[in-house]
Amino acid sequence: MPVARTRSIALIGMRGEIVDIEGDLGDGVPKFFLIGLPDAALGEAKQRVRAACANSGLDLPNKVYTVNLSPAALPKHGSSFDLGIALALLAAAGSVPAESVARVVHLGELGLDGRLRPVPGVLPAVLAAKRAGCPTVIVPAANEAEASLVDGIRVVGVSSLRTAALWHGAELDALEADAPDESRALPAPARTDEATRGEGSAVPDLADVVGNAEAVEALVVAAAGGHHLFLLGPPGAGKTMLAARLPGILPPLEPEAAIEVASVRSLSGLRVDSLATSPPFEAPHHSATAPAIVGGGSGLIRPGAIARAAHGVLFLDEAPEFSRVALDALRQPLESGVIEIHRANATARFPANFLLVLAANPCPCGMAGVADAQCACTPMARRRYLGRLSGPLLDRIDLQLRVRRISAAQFRDAHGRPATTSTAEAARRVRDARAAASARFAGMPWRLNAHAPGPWLRGSRGGRRLPPNVTSAIDRALERGAITMRGYDRCLRAAWTIADLAGAAAPREEHVGMALALRRSMGS
Repeated sequence: MPVARTRSIALIGMRGEIVDIEGDLGDGVPKFFLIGLPDAALGEAKQRVRAACANSGLDLPNKVYTVNLSPAALPKHGSSFDLGIALALLAAAGSVPAESVARVVHLGELGLDGRLRPVPGVLPAVLAAKRAGCPTVIVPAANEAEASLVDGIRVVGVSSLRTAALWHGAELDALEADAPDESRALPAPARTDEATRGEGSAVPDLADVVGNAEAVEALVVAAAGGHHLFLLGPPGAGKTMLAARLPGILPPLEPEAAIEVASVRSLSGLRVDSLATSPPFEAPHHSATAPAIVGGGSGLIRPGAIARAAHGVLFLDEAPEFSRVALDALRQPLESGVIEIHRANATARFPANFLLVLAANPCPCGMAGVADAQCACTPMARRRYLGRLSGPLLDRIDLQLRVRRISAAQFRDAHGRPATTSTAEAARRVRDARAAASARFAGMPWRLNAHAPGPWLRGSRGGRRLPPNVTSAIDRALERGAITMRGYDRCLRAAWTIADLAGAAAPREEHVGMALALRRSMGS
């Protein structure tokens, strides 16, 4: 009996690889062999496939079933191979046309009754199928909208193994459960929801923040240049409120970034029906472990909070309460913009170009430095508390701001109006500043000031070296050891952003001074 073939996708992080599924039926005592480096969940496909075929009116003959997943050395995880395995065996048995099955990529988990259940990672899997030149992919009906976000490939959503067999041209007796409308028609075009965030909630307005003009301006600088931000202040100072409004002033996601964000959400097991244009906002609890922040897993490598915040904001409230290991795991992604998770037989790579916002109280009780309040912490306790944020991590934070509680006098400006800045106004300033940076970096591999390399900032590689009188403040700080060389470059990046917001062609002395003050204001 000839060997039948079809295809599926093995996911390793964001990368998908084509897997050839070969099905063979031989003589002998009935048995099911599944080879090709499957994990435990995939190994259980033998029972699911056998029961699904029997309960769908697609009985397999009593033979020796051999299914090979090729390439054999590629690790394969999860239940998304079920549909491909079942159709390869049915094609080998002659129940389904083998020519049709061989041309299609199949994704989906089978229930014992033959129904097709949704699986995570459909979007990156369909992207991999498109890159491999596959013309058609069959997915569970619940994943059809997600798969249809990929242009240039035919997506067919089916609800059961029987429906998939009928789509391939199997001649079966009609059942009431057969859905006549599930044909070879193309799915509806992908939708783009302009109002969709990571969880579908509305973006809060920056106008809700009263007073705190310095913190609001630091937020605008962070958004305009892509700079990381640390907010230090007592409870009630507005740190969380400020951070939650940062995604609203960031520019909308570009199509490529929106696809990447949706792919990460899909791999995380979250529902994806449309492309969100608002940057994601990820705020894990301080009890999160290092794998929850970085990503991982024993089988399919899942993205962590770092990857889920890509192209958006990662907010760590009560930052000193996070484990030291979890915090220090941020250091490498902050520099490289990617996170790599290594396993013995695979390396998963996820995007990590996020904007980090840390928030912390000044001491365990939170009352240090607060007027008319008494701190109960000893000096050693305060040092130990903030010492959980390592020096190498803080050295990577461009803006380090002390936030104070608002007084009644700060509720209104000199004209009696509420002292607020709206999201629309801040977003316009961010957009104009980013446009100026993009024009300056035309033809270069970076677009934001925060991504400009140090040598370019200091005048090499065709860069823009600032005059000594402009950089005198940070030059002196570097000589005294108040900042590191990394801190020097980060001050220059922030100065360029401040100049862009001010409409200046290049940073002036006051812009560099403001950048240095924003980096060192925690000590004030």
